[in-house]
Amino acid sequence: MVLLDDHPADLINHATTNFNINPDKNAVARIHESLSTLEQARQLRIREAGSALKRLSRTHTSLAQQHQETVSSHSSAAHAAKIVELDTEKFRIAKSASDLEIESERFHSELDGLRGRLQELESQGVEGDEQSRARWESEDPTVLRLAVYRSLGIDVEADAAGNYSKAVVRNAQKGDVHVVNINPKFSRYFYADFFWGKI
Repeated sequence: MVLLDDHPADLINHATTNFNINPDKNAVARIHESLSTLEQARQLRIREAGSALKRLSRTHTSLAQQHQETVSSHSSAAHAAKIVELDTEKFRIAKSASDLEIESERFHSELDGLRGRLQELESQGVEGDEQSRARWESEDPTVLRLAVYRSLGIDVEADAAGNYSKAVVRNAQKGDVHVVNINPKFSRYFYADFFWGKI
C-alpha cells in the first residue's frame, strides 16, 4: 500500500498546493469583460432603435399632415396602407428595443451571480467550506485517500492480497488513459511526480 502510507492531511495539503483558481478567476474576468462589451453594444443598438423610432414618429406625423392637405388627390386606400406599414415598422422597432432591454437585464443578473460565486470561492479557498473540511476529516483515512485520488482522475486497484498494486490514470482533457503497475522498489515520491505529470 505504497500510495496510502501518507497521512490524509499531507495528501490534502500536497493536492491543494497544486490547485490554482487563477484560471477560473481569469475566466470570470473575461466573461465580465465580454458582458460589459455586449452591454455597450446593446445600449448602442437601443439608442439607434430609439432614434429610428423618433424618425418614424416624425415621418408619421408629417404624412398625417400631408394626408389632410392632399386627401382629395390621393387614393385613401393607398395612403391607409402606407400608414399601416409605418405603424407596423414603428411597433416592430419598439418591440426590438424592449427585447434588448430584457436581454441586457438578464445578462446583468448572470453577471451578479458569477460575481457572487467568485466571491464565495475566494472566501472558501481551495479546501472548501468548514462543512466540507469537517466531512473530510471524519472519513476513514483509506477511503479519504481513494477519494482524493479519484477526484484527480486516478483509480487505485487492489490485488487478491489487498495490496494496491495498480493505478489507472485518466486525463479527460487529453483523452489519455495510463495503466501503472506499482512496484514497491520505487518511492511514493516517484509515483507522485509521475501521476502529476499525467494529469
